[in-house]
Amino acid sequence: MSTPSWILSEPILAEPAAPYDTNFHSSRWIEVLVDCPGTQSEAQERENVPAQKLYTYRLPPDLDVNPGDILSVPFGAQQVGAIAIRLLDRLPSDLASDKIRDVEDVVAKSFFPPGYWNLLNRLSQYYYTPLMQAIKVALPPGLLSRSSRRIRLKPEAIPPDAGIFLSPTARQILELLQASKTGDYTWQHINRQVRGATRGLRELRRRGWVESYLEAPRHTQPKLKQAVTLVVSETGLDLTPRQQEILAVLQRQGGELWLSELVETCKTTPSTIKALEQKSYVVIQEREVLRKLSEPAVADDRPKALTPAQAAALETINNLNGFAEVLLHGITGSGKTEVYLQAIAPILERGLSALVLVPEIGLTPQLTDRFRARFGERVCVYHSALSEGERYDTWRQMLTGEPQIIIGTRSAVFAPLPKLGLIILDEEHDSSFKQDSPAPTYHARTVALWRAELIDCPLILGSATPSLESWVEVHKAGEREAIQNPKSKIQNPKSYYLSLPERIQSRPLPPVEVVDMRQELREGNRSIFSRSLQDALQQLQEERKQGILFIHRRGHSTFVSCRSCGYVIECPNCDVSLAYHHTEDRAPELLRCHYCNFITAHPRHCPECSSPYLKFFGSGTQRVEEELKKQFPQLRVIRFDSDTTRTKGSHRTLLSRFANREADLLVGTQMLTKGLDLPQVTLVGIVAADGLLYFADYRASERAFQTLTQVAGRAGRGDDPGRVILQTYTPEHAVIRSVRLHDYNAFSQAELLQRATNNYPPYGRLILLRLSSIDAAEVEETAELVAAELRPSEERNNSYEILGPAPASILRVANRYRWQILLKFPSGTLPELPDWSLVRSLSPAGVSLTIDVDPLNFI
Repeated sequence: MSTPSWILSEPILAEPAAPYDTNFHSSRWIEVLVDCPGTQSEAQERENVPAQKLYTYRLPPDLDVNPGDILSVPFGAQQVGAIAIRLLDRLPSDLASDKIRDVEDVVAKSFFPPGYWNLLNRLSQYYYTPLMQAIKVALPPGLLSRSSRRIRLKPEAIPPDAGIFLSPTARQILELLQASKTGDYTWQHINRQVRGATRGLRELRRRGWVESYLEAPRHTQPKLKQAVTLVVSETGLDLTPRQQEILAVLQRQGGELWLSELVETCKTTPSTIKALEQKSYVVIQEREVLRKLSEPAVADDRPKALTPAQAAALETINNLNGFAEVLLHGITGSGKTEVYLQAIAPILERGLSALVLVPEIGLTPQLTDRFRARFGERVCVYHSALSEGERYDTWRQMLTGEPQIIIGTRSAVFAPLPKLGLIILDEEHDSSFKQDSPAPTYHARTVALWRAELIDCPLILGSATPSLESWVEVHKAGEREAIQNPKSKIQNPKSYYLSLPERIQSRPLPPVEVVDMRQELREGNRSIFSRSLQDALQQLQEERKQGILFIHRRGHSTFVSCRSCGYVIECPNCDVSLAYHHTEDRAPELLRCHYCNFITAHPRHCPECSSPYLKFFGSGTQRVEEELKKQFPQLRVIRFDSDTTRTKGSHRTLLSRFANREADLLVGTQMLTKGLDLPQVTLVGIVAADGLLYFADYRASERAFQTLTQVAGRAGRGDDPGRVILQTYTPEHAVIRSVRLHDYNAFSQAELLQRATNNYPPYGRLILLRLSSIDAAEVEETAELVAAELRPSEERNNSYEILGPAPASILRVANRYRWQILLKFPSGTLPELPDWSLVRSLSPAGVSLTIDVDPLNFI
């Protein structure tokens, strides 16, 4: 590999149209940031700065490279992705010219807008992640590919009953490869699945039963398409009547068409058109085609009349000059989206762009349609459900600097808009904005705040149920008064609280009827639907209106148990029960793990005692759908959960069917709570609220209140009044009382008091260390060593509290055992940080260690 030349601290890139080096053409070398683990310097590790070395490569004379380009370079025996950082016109004196290797190729040009490095550096430092890892999470996939080491079976060399000749480790690898459809796996995967895999692989290679090879990297490339251009309009004697006809069609179409379209229009063949090129009448050239998500046409829309509260909020936003953090607290149905639309219009008129983040892909089509109806083709989407090519092309389109609106999920916070004038987080409270893996475990709200500060533009956080972190942040100047009087406008030069306390057209919030399911059971009702909900569904059917039924779990039943011996069927890879999933009538009954996706057929007899009496327990969306068909066969039902929305475009398809009244009921999970605007819904039924209340997590009450309030808010958004029926076994719970009254103020006041007492966010800071391994003893021992290193000692007085180490609430997932250590810090910055380099060094190769800053998920 090429020799490292210096340590990257503040990467410097040339501005567009301003060459970094006036002697560019004389530059023969370039320093790059390499996408390869293990390139961090010891000095940087000691300082807890997740930086990486730069490596010097030679530039071939025919290769045009500039800082910010994405390259492919040789590194050891591999070919890896790299970022061009700095051009050199002379080689550093400590590097030998004959040791320098050549850059292989340019994968993509100029993929980083000005100032972008500051954001990536901050991301890297705050989340204790190497800079290259931060770059990879920001970039679209497929650009920083590397060649990968793979292990492949040689079936012709393997004798029958080969396993009896092998050690246990080698036998495990052989069985793993034989179970693969292709007979091969990456070495990284094998190493994660089999302990001591190196020894086993050496044994198999010595016998000649497997082979190792490098798979070349695959980079995303522009999509090219052949275009036909007319260059001579007058026909000559050398043309046949058919050729003259083709030229006439081409001329009527403006002199240019895609080759495929011309072939289809003229009912001809490519060879006929190529004959015209040989006669110099046309030119056939390859041109790039931008891959873009195709979306249906929408009718034009004009700005709506605003309520006084909307108008006041919009005036405040439009008068902002530079960075400001705005919490737009609007109850469900109060018209937050219309405020967004009218706030963005002047931004586009000034030649700037806007970034709108939403928590779920399912919300994107509906919101995108509203924005496209107002702003047309200037709206683009960016999220993980797009193909690699679509994300690659959308990213490059953003780099042009044209005024546009990007709507996307969490990863869109890195959208490289060089002229960004406004950032909006809709449903800012949603936990989907936080990434759990891979590193960096960033929160899109935090990154959006940094980005707004760096480019000096406003950030709007919109929600009917704001996160307590955002609530406290904008009320720092007078927190206690603000909590007691949330309708007041509180502001300082950088922080604003704006309230939309009423629905548009003065529509009332739907009344919430709380049904005690204990009483239902005492009175003989064993259905999953209370009598009140059954009556409401019957009325819905008679009045031909629409409703939503919410349950927090997908699938049919949450577990399967033997009524004879009590045995519960569990996942062989995880410490959880298997859930029953019903696919279709007469199809095999399947049990599925919601953590590792293991699937098996439902057994006819108990695996423990052979009893045939196996029973389904608990309810999921499929069970609710099944019960509806039994009790209300005339009701048309659409199920909206992660099982029915796996395919591309399925969110839009299902919601469009419901909006077109092709169904009476929408049955779904939390996906239904994320800002969907369905004006025709008059009934919301919450089938089992208790499943949200009792998670082993200090945020359980906040999440339950947000989810239940949001789903209740789907009712009564149109002309007809709404109604909510909430079924629970604990109607006296404080969260249930607050939801019944739509009282965010009472809930937040009580919850913040508990958080302050226990020093939990937003009054304290947390860092969660997650350790996992296929070896239960090794990960437990490592967790003890790490915790011992972090504990205060006589020499070191750490100002944080350590909780753990302790097994994760689900100890084993996908055959990996998991332990956790939680660090609690006082509010504000993180003081007296641990020596993370030493902490990481205590973790052996077989143990994965993840540092999650500001964690939301503790499972």
